[in-house]
Order: sequence, then structure tokens, then C-alpha cells
Amino acid sequence: MDLPTFTQDDFHVFDIDGLEPRMEAIREKIQPKFKALGEPLAEQLSDLTGNDMFLHIAKHARRKTNPPSDTWLAVAHNNRGYKKHPHFQVGLFDDHLFIWLAYIYELPNKKEIAQLLLDNQDQLEKLPNHYAVSLDHTKKNARTLEAMDSEELQKSLVRFRDVKKGEFLIGQQIPHDDPVLGDGDKLFATIMDTFSHVQSFYDKTTQWHI
Repeated sequence: MDLPTFTQDDFHVFDIDGLEPRMEAIREKIQPKFKALGEPLAEQLSDLTGNDMFLHIAKHARRKTNPPSDTWLAVAHNNRGYKKHPHFQVGLFDDHLFIWLAYIYELPNKKEIAQLLLDNQDQLEKLPNHYAVSLDHTKKNARTLEAMDSEELQKSLVRFRDVKKGEFLIGQQIPHDDPVLGDGDKLFATIMDTFSHVQSFYDKTTQWHI
């Protein structure tokens, strides 16, 4: 399997000014890699979860003026969309690649999912301590579990539950200069290892969606 790698040139697409010039670079440089990476990821995630999983590549179609500061692929059990479902993400900001199990604000059962995660907070805390938590998929800032105590993690989950635009994403951020990004096999293995670590939470929180 010929798996893609990510180079500094890929991250530099976010230096391009203007919506259409940046989108053209994303379509030409990044999206073919997302397709080459996402198709085998969807196959592996279908095996891992026991459900058919489908690849979605962000089109940024709602944007009219501002160019995207990140771009991503998503894998979800629904073939028509992913934002209203728990889903897996891999994507790029200008300085890192992210690997997330993502629960974003469009989830119709957000309160129930957040409460289930709160009820299983002790299991979240057993994830590798370099794993990170993001509370907004549009922002780069995230906190590692190592840097968060139980109270802060609980507050993050409560915010996800109680704030309309609240989100919760958990996984890894890999710096743009990490050598693993230059080895397709190692990168794929790292992504699947991350998804395997968070799979139990995905399984628990898809009861409203399968």
C-alpha cells in the first residue's frame, strides 16, 4: 500500500493569501493525499468498529472570503455527512497534523454524549498522557492530558455538555517537523493506533447514531 507523507510544502499552503489561491493549493496538494490516506483508513475503521465507515474530505464550501486555516479528512459511519455524528479526523494546521475522535457542536445528541463521557472520565484519564483535548475544532490550541488535572477535564466535558457551541475532540497533535510525517507506513500506524485507543469512546457514543 502506497501511503502518503506530509512535507513542509504541504504545511506552507496555509501561507498562501486569498481564498481561491489557497483552496486551489489544498485541492491540488492536500486533497489527493487525504484520499490516498482516507480510503485505507475507512477500511481499517470499518474493521475496527464493526460498521461500514465512509471517507469525507472537507470542501470548505461555506467559505466566501476568508481562506481556511486548516483542512481535514473525516471518517464516519454515515455516507452522506459526518458533522452530526461522532467521527474520526485527520488534518493539518500550518504547524501540525491532528488526529482526533471528534464531537462537534452539530451533534443532535450532544448532551447525552457529553454526559456519557463524563460518566467515563476515569477511562479518558487512562489514555496516554501526551494525548490532547481540543474544545474547538477551528482553533489550534489544545491541552495534553498530562497538563490537565481531573477537575479541568471535568470542566471541559461539562462545557461540551452545557454550551451550545461546545465541542470535545481527543487524540494527538504531531508537529510539522516530526519525522513520522515523512514515513507513510509509520504515520498510518500512528493514526490507527490513536484511533484504536479512543475506539471504546466512539463505540459508547454511537448508540444514538447507528
